[in-house]
Amino acid sequence: MKYYAGIGSRSTSSEVLQLFEDVGVYLAKKGYVLRSGAAQGADRAFERGCDSANGQKEIYLPWTGFEGSTSTLIVKDKKAFKIAEQFHPYWQWLKQGARKLQARNSHQILGWDLQTPSSFIICWTKNGSGKGGTGQAIRIAKYYNKPVFDAGKWKDIEEVKKNLKMFLKENVV
Repeated sequence: MKYYAGIGSRSTSSEVLQLFEDVGVYLAKKGYVLRSGAAQGADRAFERGCDSANGQKEIYLPWTGFEGSTSTLIVKDKKAFKIAEQFHPYWQWLKQGARKLQARNSHQILGWDLQTPSSFIICWTKNGSGKGGTGQAIRIAKYYNKPVFDAGKWKDIEEVKKNLKMFLKENVV
């Protein structure tokens, strides 16, 4: 199986969301399994694309029913929390709900067994800053030497499309 994480900020622009939906279709047709987290914005765009192509997906939730999702992949593995703690700079100040959200990122990058890394990550963070929950996933991916495409690094949609096309050409097998 081939896996990728399709994730990003809830505040991703509508142009990028449409692009991510299209990428979800493309990668599903190429046989990639989407790993995401059911959050509004980028996560849902990738999932819509994957679903429209009848692709396979692993949607990881911090708790049952998160954002109305019916996925049964609920974060419970203590190792997911240990990994999240290793990569989160302010872990000690996070409340239980925030810790569950961060542990969800461990699975998005490393799979349900936490031993099967995604091949690459496609995401959006504001100005390509790598902040927020998506930043946690990026830190984990970089530790495992997995390529990350952060669409927030480019100022307009044409630049995003051009650079994403090159990224996909280099990373999709």
